[in-house]
Amino acid sequence: MSKLTIADAAEKLGVSKEAIHNRIRRGSLQSEVENGVKLVLMDGDDSVKTPTRRMNNQKVAPKVDDRYYKLLEDQNAKLQQKIETLEGETKNLRDQKEQMLIAEREKIEQIYKDKDEQLKNILNAISSKFMLGAPDEALEELVEAEIEEFDEPATESVNRLVSLGKYLKSKDFSKKKVSKIKEKFKKQAEVDTRIITIGKKYYVDLEKYDYSDLSL
Repeated sequence: MSKLTIADAAEKLGVSKEAIHNRIRRGSLQSEVENGVKLVLMDGDDSVKTPTRRMNNQKVAPKVDDRYYKLLEDQNAKLQQKIETLEGETKNLRDQKEQMLIAEREKIEQIYKDKDEQLKNILNAISSKFMLGAPDEALEELVEAEIEEFDEPATESVNRLVSLGKYLKSKDFSKKKVSKIKEKFKKQAEVDTRIITIGKKYYVDLEKYDYSDLSL
């Protein structure tokens, strides 16, 4: 049996010095200390080297099947097609929304244009048909007649105007309440867009607005 240093034993067995220390701790190698130096006791059977075991333990990388790559390519192509389809649908929806907004804007512009033209015709009719000094009742009747004449709307959104006096008469209010409501209309006329003022008269649009808060 020979005695080798840790380094010599590691070289002989083809392992690291740490591996030799581990074997000594496990008891697979015997050792003794001479003159403060640890020596490994070895015989012929201990000369078996471990590189062969290392080679046997090496893992061989598995070969990747080409069908896997083909599957990924097919899935990628399908996803790309779906993306293109969604982009096309999004563009169509965006275009449709834009066309709807344009149509609504043109419709609203036409409504206000027809409304302005109607009021202009009413004022022109008043100035051309009514003489100065005529009573207020005649003026009111003339305005309402012109409203009815021009109340054939070009669009459904142009509504009929009704004078405040006629509106109050239809409600069968007392004289005291009528006076009170007229005072409310007078105060609110400049700030309330529901009240339409022509000359000194007030008109309401019952088909478009609710005036219950001013009638209390």
